[in-house]
Amino acid sequence: MAALPPADTLVPPVLLLPAALHHAALRHHQVTAYIDGERRFGFADLDAASQRLASALLHMGLVRGDRIAVLCVNRIEWLQLFFAATRIGVAVVALSPRYREAEIGFMLADSEARAVFTTRCIDGFDFEAAIEAMAPALPSLRRVLAIDGQAFATMAGARIDEDALQATTAAVQPDDLAMVIYTSGTTGRPKGCALTHRSLLASAAAQARHTRVQPGELMQLANPFNHVGGITCGILAQMLAGGSCELVPVFKAKTVLDMIRRHPPAILVGVPTMMTLLLTHPESAEVDLASVRLIITGGSNADATLLSQLRQRMPAATVMNLYGLSEASGALVMTPWHGTDEDLMRSIGTPLEGVEVRVCAPDGRTVPTGEIGELQFRGGGVVRGYIGAAAGQGGFEDGWLRTGDLGEVDARGFITLRGRMKDMYIQGGFNVYPAEVEALIATHPAVLMVAGVGVPDPVLGEVGRYFVVPKPGSTLTAEQVLAHCEGRIADYKMPRQVVLREALPLTPAGKIHKAALREDESA
Repeated sequence: MAALPPADTLVPPVLLLPAALHHAALRHHQVTAYIDGERRFGFADLDAASQRLASALLHMGLVRGDRIAVLCVNRIEWLQLFFAATRIGVAVVALSPRYREAEIGFMLADSEARAVFTTRCIDGFDFEAAIEAMAPALPSLRRVLAIDGQAFATMAGARIDEDALQATTAAVQPDDLAMVIYTSGTTGRPKGCALTHRSLLASAAAQARHTRVQPGELMQLANPFNHVGGITCGILAQMLAGGSCELVPVFKAKTVLDMIRRHPPAILVGVPTMMTLLLTHPESAEVDLASVRLIITGGSNADATLLSQLRQRMPAATVMNLYGLSEASGALVMTPWHGTDEDLMRSIGTPLEGVEVRVCAPDGRTVPTGEIGELQFRGGGVVRGYIGAAAGQGGFEDGWLRTGDLGEVDARGFITLRGRMKDMYIQGGFNVYPAEVEALIATHPAVLMVAGVGVPDPVLGEVGRYFVVPKPGSTLTAEQVLAHCEGRIADYKMPRQVVLREALPLTPAGKIHKAALREDESA
């Protein structure tokens, strides 16, 4: 690990999002907080813009407790709307540009959003027209505005009604709903996680204290704002520490590499898929990464092969795993500074400050140290539940969040993730955790990505089917993958089927979408 930076970053003890932004504007006025294309903004610029928009939202008739939806790629207007809405007690329903009519219609209806702010067209899809068409079936929806339209520009330049804004702002409380993020819906209808000012800031503050980001340290942020990986682990954690973000509208390896050339980052962040694509891009070797002092990757199982490659490419940098969930508002677990290489490669780390963990058996009892069970967490970032149709549904018990992830905790508190409970399959009477087999397959030098699922089998009950994406230019075969596993894992864990693919389906957050693989009838 690299040398530990000085712990002089002060994380403000604020409980409201606008107050946190204002604190950053006062304390870090010299920092270029955001780079959006050719545009640059300080925290004070964002603070002022959010006040103007907040006043305009009040003029639209929005009141504390209402919800608006924001649907666009990472750009400064997204953040202006987010801080404007939360300033007056209005929550932002964060929608992904990868959604289409069915998903958007359900989420707008479920959240009872009163207005939608979107860009007119993204990747050839006209979101403004699509939402206007579904508006008659959405009784709560009053307005659809294009962020890149004249009406929004007028709002952004409107005069502030100081008295109305001050009175409304004074009523906002830490436990007011600030954001709604919908889960991926892999087990049914998506569920809207109810994130509050308090939960978002608790999670972001724990991460900021852990990573010890210094004022002005830059990261290129491709994790989408409609996910906690973007808004909490990126925007809010950086803001609390005075760090800077260059906004990446849509992740493309070449785009990010070009940004790194122009603006060398101190922090490199992304889900494993993003990191893999960055490292394997033809131009990657030409890009100087000497400025990077901290690498944060998370969102799925710790991949020892990828982590090792990151260490080799940036030997002076510290590499950290990060594990979190929407229901926890952000990160729960990260690799500690004192962790060894072995700790990094085999575990996701230890709980952040203020986070408790327990491992439970199916009957609810806590299992002994070193045994596998469901990981459950408690802490300031854990939300109280869901909104809409999912309100009151399971996953929460006495402040504990049941993650649905299998794992174990060793005597030192390091957590090893074994994969999703629903991912585990029983092959010939033995429990198999795909994460373990995936990690082995990933060590093959010709493998770019891998994902395993259990599928029905008339003899063994279930067998493992592993989808493998070969590296460009390789001649990898399924037989070579099986030969690579032979003798390295127990026979009952051996993959029974290997399917080579050119690509794997991804969730809006950039993680491999296993539910889509299970549902793929052509697999």
